[in-house]
Amino acid sequence: MTAGIAYADVEVGTELPAASFPVTRATLVRYAGASGDFNPIHWNERFAREVGLPDVIAHGMFTMAEAVRVVTDWAGDPAAVVEYGVRFTKPVVVPDDDTGALIEVTGKVAARLDDEARTVRVDLTARSAGQKVLGMARAVVRLA
Repeated sequence: MTAGIAYADVEVGTELPAASFPVTRATLVRYAGASGDFNPIHWNERFAREVGLPDVIAHGMFTMAEAVRVVTDWAGDPAAVVEYGVRFTKPVVVPDDDTGALIEVTGKVAARLDDEARTVRVDLTARSAGQKVLGMARAVVRLA
């Protein structure tokens, strides 16, 4: 697979389609099993509160992965992402109910980096419960 977006068709300021990702306690259990990260702050409300958290929180790497889906869906190929990094600024608090939490992600092309390599930098904004949960969320993407 290769990126479905042509470098020539992308300008600085191009907005990527926004997406929202629901997170429930069941989601966290499945992620813990897949990742091997069974830290009790991700599943045990009592423990999470004892260490100063408001409730159980989503795994940081899970949050990071959900956010980059906006980029991979837009590019059309996960392998188009050649670099990706974030700072974790706030946790995604996941209440024990049928609704859980919602991670809302927007993105925009912030820079055209290299004409020869056809790379752009996409800046992402990820929010949950009105709070920015990732800072400096940036992906370098190689386009067609």
